[in-house]
Amino acid sequence: MSDLAISTDLDAAMDRYRVELTGYCYRMLGSSFDAEDAVQDTYVRAWRSYEKFEGRSSLRSWLYRIATNVCLDLLNAGNKRARPMDLTAPQHQTSAVLNERPEVTWLEPVPDGRVLPQTADPAEMALAKESVRLAFVAALQHLPAKQRAVLILREVLAWKADEVARLLETTVASVNSALQRARATLAAQGIRDSDPADPLDPDQAKLLERYLSAFEAYDITRLTTLLHEDAVLSMPPFDLWLRGHEDIAAWHLNQGIGCKGSRLVPTTANGLPAFGQYRPAADGKGHTPWALQVLEISDGRIVGLNAFLDTARWFPLFGLPEQLDESYEVQQGA
Repeated sequence: MSDLAISTDLDAAMDRYRVELTGYCYRMLGSSFDAEDAVQDTYVRAWRSYEKFEGRSSLRSWLYRIATNVCLDLLNAGNKRARPMDLTAPQHQTSAVLNERPEVTWLEPVPDGRVLPQTADPAEMALAKESVRLAFVAALQHLPAKQRAVLILREVLAWKADEVARLLETTVASVNSALQRARATLAAQGIRDSDPADPLDPDQAKLLERYLSAFEAYDITRLTTLLHEDAVLSMPPFDLWLRGHEDIAAWHLNQGIGCKGSRLVPTTANGLPAFGQYRPAADGKGHTPWALQVLEISDGRIVGLNAFLDTARWFPLFGLPEQLDESYEVQQGA
């Protein structure tokens, strides 16, 4: 095969499979940036070894094999992501301590467009969103690396057991055993249900409108009526998390009072509704980035408020404005 043909075939495959491979690596690694790096490493390795590709499997399967090995190497080096709820007990607002942990500790949010291939099938899209939501990806981090790969390939991507066995160079029996153990571990995690972002769902749209209105008015009484009674608030990179109306409301009215006057810009993350939060600028001119809020919703109530505070990382990734000026205020008012 000529160099031009090799280049054309591999370039086309890279374009075709980039999003789904990034989604696979994200589920494996729990980090949007690590997933992007893993896919890039996958493509570098593919380029270097493409002339040795014998075509015994599809090009897609071959790329997944390389991506799996990249992820396993990273996971064997000790990379593991968590949410605050995985590391500490809930605190109370009156005695809350803000303890910051390194960035590499945390499960990271990811834009839907980076990890969810487009599909016209609503059921397929709902399943894809389900498989990248924060609670599910966090639960995956409790699995040994190969069990994680087996579960994702079998249950999320719907690969057959013999296909997974060939990819991992093991037996079908070993794959089935790993899947059974992985399912048991996830069941023990008690993953909380949350509804995917669905702009066509009028009830969800109304809930999000009410949340935006209450938060921007900083009407904490009204805001807490939208929360499940044991809703959780977390704020990575701090390992603090709070549970329940009383502590969440008290936090917003005390330590979090600087959020008063904030503005919210809708987006999505991990298949869930999200907002870019902008607090009033210190000079009184416009609003500056403060947090990426990712909301978990179940049965018409908000069960999780996840505020990712490292906006220098998240806002560019999600295409959110660097700041909101007066023109934005006028536009929103109109």
